[in-house]
Amino acid sequence: MRTAPNTTYMKLNTPNRLTIVRMLIAPLFLAVIMKDNLPHRFLWAAVIFVAASVTDAIDGMLARKNDQVTNFGRLLDPIADKVLTTAALLAFMKLGICNIWIVMIVLAREFTIASIRMIAASNGVVIPANIWGKLKTVSQMVFTVIIMILGEVYQYAENIVPGVTAPYYFTLSNISNTLLWITAVLAVISGVIYIKDSKNAIDYSK
Repeated sequence: MRTAPNTTYMKLNTPNRLTIVRMLIAPLFLAVIMKDNLPHRFLWAAVIFVAASVTDAIDGMLARKNDQVTNFGRLLDPIADKVLTTAALLAFMKLGICNIWIVMIVLAREFTIASIRMIAASNGVVIPANIWGKLKTVSQMVFTVIIMILGEVYQYAENIVPGVTAPYYFTLSNISNTLLWITAVLAVISGVIYIKDSKNAIDYSK
């Protein structure tokens, strides 16, 4: 006699649902910011990005408040963040306002840390994020919003006065790259510290 499947493991709590929603928002954000003929695309993209970022704060708060911290959430939450921020970096690179080396550095760091986390998890070890990693994540999200707001302002100015250009050092590209290089430097620092900490917590000989 067949027994009904155990649905306990299929249920998602609210924090985990919000995490999944954040992952689904990322392609929507990318589609909006890359749509050339969409009026105020930078503004709409900024609104979507901020909304997705808010879900990150809410799901973490709910998980801790309601004691709903799960292994699924621990694994997927940082991945959802990376999907969203990577979508922004790729969009900026495509738009010519982000140096390809910034994307390379940040993604290399993310893949490296994700790999270490998986190795640590297989050994039953949890390596906490360091303050530099948190600064990297916050700076990347804040700078992303600033860049999109500036993009909206520059686009509006160009529509009002066709052909207007900002001084070289104040072009959107230069400002964007300057801000994102700060994130790239923080990514390297936090990554090196995380790797150093992992050597004290993980037996890589196994």
